[in-house]
Order: sequence, then C-alpha cells, then structure tokens
Amino acid sequence: MECDVIVVGAGPAGLAFARALRGSGLRVTLVEGQSRDGLAHPMDDGREIALTHRSVATLRALGAWDGIDPASIAPLRQACVLDGRSPFALSFAPPEGGGEADGLGYLVSNHRIRRALFAAVEGQGGMTLLPDARVTTAVTGDAGARVVLHDGRTIRGRLLVAADSRFSAVRTQLGIPARIEHMGASMLVARVTHAEDHGGVATEWFGHGQTIALLPLTGRRASVVLTLPGDAAARLAVADHEALSRELTRRSAGRLGAMRVQGDARLYPLATVWSRHFAATRAALIGDAAVGMHPVTAHGFNLGLRGASSLAALIRVAARRGRDIGGSAALRRYEAEHRLAAGPLFTATGTIVRLFTDDSPLSRLARPAVLRIAAHSPVRRVATHLLMSH
Repeated sequence: MECDVIVVGAGPAGLAFARALRGSGLRVTLVEGQSRDGLAHPMDDGREIALTHRSVATLRALGAWDGIDPASIAPLRQACVLDGRSPFALSFAPPEGGGEADGLGYLVSNHRIRRALFAAVEGQGGMTLLPDARVTTAVTGDAGARVVLHDGRTIRGRLLVAADSRFSAVRTQLGIPARIEHMGASMLVARVTHAEDHGGVATEWFGHGQTIALLPLTGRRASVVLTLPGDAAARLAVADHEALSRELTRRSAGRLGAMRVQGDARLYPLATVWSRHFAATRAALIGDAAVGMHPVTAHGFNLGLRGASSLAALIRVAARRGRDIGGSAALRRYEAEHRLAAGPLFTATGTIVRLFTDDSPLSRLARPAVLRIAAHSPVRRVATHLLMSH
C-alpha cells in the first residue's frame, strides 16, 4: 500500500491529526489495533476529560464538538487546591466579564470525545482506515517510511506519525528513547452522586497518603479520582458499591455530602513519559507517545490535541507549498514548538507531584506556605491562564 502519511494509533490524538489533514490532498492511512466497531462505539472507560477553551475550539474546527450531546457537557467554573487538614484553599477562577470564556473549561467523558472524533473522521476523503491491525515493523529512512503489519501487509509513505500510547511500540522501533517513570501508585476513578451542590468547582486535595480529585459533572454528580499506592488502590477497586461509597465519602471528608457510586470503578496504574525526541527521520510522535503527563494538572489530553493540531498545520503548509511533508524542516519546527508548549508544563507538574505527595516532615511544613505564596503572587494568574488555554 502506498500513501503520503501513515498514522499508527486511532486514539484522540491520532484521530484529531488525521481529521486535521482533511482537504489537504494527502493520502492518509490510519492503523489501529481495535475493531471498527470498537472505534465507532468506544466503551466507557470512566475517565472525564477537562477540556480547555482552546481544545473546545479545536474540536469544533474538526467537526467533532457538535457530535457530543450538550446535555453531557459539564461546565468547569473554578478549581481549588487543598493540602492536608489546612482550611486554606488555593483557588483558580477566570477573570470576571470573560464573556464566552467564563469558567475554566468543560468536563466531557473520554469515550464521548473519541466517538465524536471517529464519527468526524469516518468516510473522510483520502483516508484509509485499517482496523484490527498490529504493527510488527516500523522503519524510516531518507527514502521514506515503511510499516509491516502482523498479517504481512506493507504500507509505505513519506511520513510516519506515532500516536500509539505512552508505551509506544513504534517509538521503540524507531529507536527514540523515552524517560518512563512508574509512580508506584494507581488512580481509582468512579462516578458518584452526592448530597451537596458542587457549584461547578473542581477540587484537588493532597491528603496524607492519598490524593483525591472531585470533578464536577452535570447535576449532583461528580467523578472521584483517588490516587493511592498500587496495592491499596487495587483492594479498594474490588469493594462492593456500598463499601466503596462509604470509603469515598470518608476519604473526601464529606465535602460533597454522602456519596453513592454509580457503575463500576476503574483502576489505572500511573506512569509519566517524556520522549527524548518528538521527531526523527520522516517520523513524528504525538499525544502520549511524545509526552505522557501525570493527571494531576488534567492537561494530558489538551496537550496531545495541541501537538496533533500543530503537526497537521505544518504538514498542510508544506504540502500546499510543494515541499517535502516528511522533510526535516517541518519536523524540526514541530519538535521545537511542542517542546516549548510541553516542557514547562511537564516540569511544573512533576515538581507539584513530588512536593505534594512527599509526606516527609519538611515537605509537609513547606506545602501550606507554598499555597499561600502562590495565592498572592502572579503564579496564580499564570496558572489560571494555562488551565484555560493550554
């Protein structure tokens, strides 16, 4: 098979990238291990995505935003950070009179975004979808890119884009090293109903031995994201609904009143990834294959969408000007732009996680002071801007 761009991975980043190339005249082949039915009707994985206004604008431009049921979209009006038993809360809210940008963004279920993106991409002119396909070989060189599938089919193109998760097999085959940090903790995710009104406020509470986030959904519903050491999280994940409801109410200190778990809890082991390079000869990494963020700042999806859009824009310009879409000029610029966008956020997130999850006496003394200093410095204004627009 011959094409211009080979994309491996039909997650949100891969789908968004493929969709962003519509009308470019480029032939795109999208390779994915899932079935077509699995892509069209993704299972609910329990995860809620905090979308910035920039990401919403991108999804709207891709034709995906209108494919999400408005009744399922929850406004994220404010966010606050708590530490231990301190009553002080560091709050983040947009400036008053922000018009359409009132609020920090929106919360939407991951599976709804994926379904809308696939619906936008399906049937797109110039795009070939290869579902149920596993990559066994991925190589690139000056002459082009070549991918061999498990059934022996070979795809050749001018550019290879890896969007196949933070544990990217394509990244490994291309010889691009990555710093992978397994956190030794897991994230338990559960949707709950609760007695009190959340007011559209997301709460991140760094307690001793745990981190818990309460993400406001529509009505008196929330997504509880509880981070614990791996073994403790695994034990809690198999508790029955009554026991888990009581435990989540207790661990959240009853901030939203009594909770009742809706549906099954999901468990996700935590690991962060930073690829040493985001591009190589006739290849680029997007989404989690490039940067796998810690979920504490809720920016992994937004960053992946931004990178996919950035790369697609550069490729479109190269194609329109008759230049080599897999040439080093476009790929070097993509890497520089995405490093500038991702690097400070990745570093800041790591610093926050290390400080606020370290239960040593020194760190526990420092945290309240850090929050109070941040509340009265430009840091809060900058952080709010990042939360809304990154």
